Amino acid sequence: MANVLQTAPQDWKYVSEGGATIVFSYVGPSQPALDGMVLRLRKTALSAANLVHEVREWDFDSADPEDEPDDPSIEYQVKCMQRLIPAEHLPRLQTVTIRRSWLEAFSVFHNPARPEGRRIVDEVDLTKKKGVLATDLVGGHWLAVEIKPKWAFLASPTYLSDETKGVKTQTCRFCMHTHLRTQQGSQEITEYCPLDLFSGDECRILKAIHSLWNAWVASNATINNLKIFAEGKFLTPSECQLMFADRHAAGLDLKAIGDAFASTLIQPLLRTPLLRILSDLQRNLDPLDIEGLSKLWKLTESTIAMQTLQGSDSVPPYTPLGGRSPFFQSAEPHISEWIDFLDTYGSTDRPDAANVKPSPEDLRYFLLAYLLSATFKDCSVVVKLDFLQPYPQSTGTISSDSVTVIDLDPKKMSKLKGWEKLDAEIVRAYALANQKTCIDAWKSPQSVSSSQLTVPNRLS
Repeated sequence: MANVLQTAPQDWKYVSEGGATIVFSYVGPSQPALDGMVLRLRKTALSAANLVHEVREWDFDSADPEDEPDDPSIEYQVKCMQRLIPAEHLPRLQTVTIRRSWLEAFSVFHNPARPEGRRIVDEVDLTKKKGVLATDLVGGHWLAVEIKPKWAFLASPTYLSDETKGVKTQTCRFCMHTHLRTQQGSQEITEYCPLDLFSGDECRILKAIHSLWNAWVASNATINNLKIFAEGKFLTPSECQLMFADRHAAGLDLKAIGDAFASTLIQPLLRTPLLRILSDLQRNLDPLDIEGLSKLWKLTESTIAMQTLQGSDSVPPYTPLGGRSPFFQSAEPHISEWIDFLDTYGSTDRPDAANVKPSPEDLRYFLLAYLLSATFKDCSVVVKLDFLQPYPQSTGTISSDSVTVIDLDPKKMSKLKGWEKLDAEIVRAYALANQKTCIDAWKSPQSVSSSQLTVPNRLS
């Protein structure tokens, strides 16, 4: 087993971080257990970290690491994600032991490399005794392209309101959200439409890649949907020469470099089954849209409230979607419940919202289904590429299984309320826009019915 405690802080290089974790690539002396791997550490908010620092009576270094469970991402991947995503498209994960004294030195050494916006918000969680060692997808002798594809489908009209149906069934969620961000002053303007990337059509995928590239150039690599790494180095447009095998772009302008980039990237994207898998999972796990899910939540709460409070003239208001309802279970799902959910999802007895009106008994199933769909809507895909050649007709030799999906941690029930509010804001803003038509290549025949979930007026 790998022993990261025998490494020094300088044996690692800061790569990137998200809201919950921070990632470092191993660059120290060759060790079979560490070569080609990254270390993923959990973060904590600075306010929480300061409180922990004040707890002197607890010796974090002497505490037994076995008392701390493995990082939940490992158990979740093994017991859940591998049932939905082929193992060759998932990173290899391994638990490693860490200590507070090692983490303190490590954090001090690497903190200056972190973005300032991150440093003022959170830091490495010094109380953790375990970290995650994972496959290094960006640090080897190759180009690594990280794409955050986002939503892969148009909403079904079945459970949409009359006010939103025309909008949501014509324009994809990402394009509508882009419009709202533009209204709010965002400078990251993009023509990218996820439905092009997920289409399976070569011309449309090329269009998506060029749109991502143009936004990457215009934003100086700050766009969230495309990141490019050369041997682990995060690239900006001014460093495009590092994308080429001979380390110079031979006088090519950014458009020509983008053409070479697109012609190389499209090959693995056309070959991999991963994009279709993600598209199907997103769609199948979100048959209600958040509007229909919210209606089912209210229907369930009102039905149980009426049964519980018979004869009462006082009926409590609705609990916000995903909140702690006094009438039914709305707790955050545990790993065992995710396993049970996938058992149901993979069976012939799973609730079918396409053909049967959802009932209150199915609420918990659809809540978990929506959360899982949200994971696949927010994941990232990393593609390993050979370094570019100066001509667009170049083809790479990286194998077709070099496409990996990352960022698959489960979403929280507490997020649903905010997602419902954001959804309404996005659609409300876009209803007044010059609306575009997004083409869903895999869309099933639309149902002509409108909302099938009616909430009793007594609680509305």
